[in-house]
Amino acid sequence: MNEEKKNGPARLGEIVRFVVTGGVCFVVEFVVLVLLVDALHLDTLVATPLAFLVSVAVNYLMCMAWVFQGTKDAGAAAKVGFLVTSVIGLLLNELLMLLLRVTLGETTALFTVFGFTVTMYMLNKCLATLIVMVWNYFTKRAVLSSGAIRRLTEKLLRR
Repeated sequence: MNEEKKNGPARLGEIVRFVVTGGVCFVVEFVVLVLLVDALHLDTLVATPLAFLVSVAVNYLMCMAWVFQGTKDAGAAAKVGFLVTSVIGLLLNELLMLLLRVTLGETTALFTVFGFTVTMYMLNKCLATLIVMVWNYFTKRAVLSSGAIRRLTEKLLRR
């Protein structure tokens, strides 16, 4: 089926796979972030991009193999496009974490569950993730599915 004409159940399946992948990647990123901040005492603005990069690697593997079916053999252009959208997502994520830190704070304990204290930086991460998730879906879908973007990226790579 032509990717650009995909709709209905096929598109819904793709969105469900993307949401599941996003959930897995969020858990990976969140756990890495909490370990870096709470166990290694890194600043959240240092730990955030490190955790994000780990998550992007998992996201890339899952998107290529499972979410956007038919892109397993995507060429260099799609890979560069995926990298570019991920870098922009990283910058957006970092900016949101900074803005949320300044406006909402990050050290306030919100509640404790089974001995685990949820602090404001964790809520900030959840809010930033929701925004970046929307960015990720639309840009990665465009990069991996659009022939126009793929052709433009291939042209740039040939130079």
